[in-house]
Amino acid sequence: MRESKRWIVELSADDLAALDAAVAHVDRLDRPWHDIRREDFPLDGLADRLAAAREELEEGSGMVKLRTIPVGRYSEAQLKRLYYGLGTHLGHLLFQNARGELMREIRDEGAGIGERYGAVKTEGGGTFLSSYARTLSNGALRFHTDRCDVVGLLCVRQAGSGGVSKLASSAAIHNAILERRPDLLEVLFQPYFRSRFGEEKGAEQVAYPLPIFGLRDGKFTSHYSLTYIEAAELIAGVPKLSEAQREALAMLQQVAEELSFEMVLEPGDIQLLNNHVVYHGRTPFTDDAASGRSRLLYRLWLSMPNSRPLPEDHAILWRDTAPGAPRGGIGQEWLVA
Repeated sequence: MRESKRWIVELSADDLAALDAAVAHVDRLDRPWHDIRREDFPLDGLADRLAAAREELEEGSGMVKLRTIPVGRYSEAQLKRLYYGLGTHLGHLLFQNARGELMREIRDEGAGIGERYGAVKTEGGGTFLSSYARTLSNGALRFHTDRCDVVGLLCVRQAGSGGVSKLASSAAIHNAILERRPDLLEVLFQPYFRSRFGEEKGAEQVAYPLPIFGLRDGKFTSHYSLTYIEAAELIAGVPKLSEAQREALAMLQQVAEELSFEMVLEPGDIQLLNNHVVYHGRTPFTDDAASGRSRLLYRLWLSMPNSRPLPEDHAILWRDTAPGAPRGGIGQEWLVA
């Protein structure tokens, strides 16, 4: 993945003109971005490009970078229409939180994120932030996957410093652990308890078992977030991790760092990642408001029409494990009036 450049797609003048025309079309419809349907955003000229991107995501490296959309050309409303409209041509858009948001603005929201997005006091008197809250801080994010086939990030602005995307192939991590410690690899195919803390409203005390690695019909998948595992251990009655589980997690994190590489996103770049085979994280960042460098990314979660089958036990998180089925995202059944 590091050396190959096949996953980098430089959008041509014709591609950008097609996006301009689609934005102009949906502007005339005067439709809010979250109500856009695929037919509202005509992109026939990009059909082959997007089909190739879907293929690369599922059958290739698991990542695609689309470069470079001239974000300064559009108003905020137009840019969201463009990104969401493009998303409708890639897959099925998913809810990302209990508030029913289909596009998340990823930025540093400053103090109070724990109160707004989930935090608990630990026995030692510290504060444990939910994964959701950590995403909206300026801190580092550890390697993790999101609850969707593909996560898309459109860079609108970068920070004054930091905020670099870190990536690692979970399939390569699997193979490295198989070579070094096959006994620990077996542990990673066994269930780890995770907590829904910070995901669904009203499900703060819900924990579910799910392996970190899985296989079905020759297709690999990995669903991993250390924060969700740590959160489960804070819930009374949830079994504590065994020593073998802790050792396997330590090996996973060590190998992920060894095999990781960094991807810098410039304004106008779109990063698409297949969560089943790629872990992502980020370095901490510092905004510089005076220079206009305050980090802002738009995030989409996508269920893909060419997605892989998942092991049956993954239904507890994904709801449907069939290939190509709409799945993942945050179920709205937990919403309270």
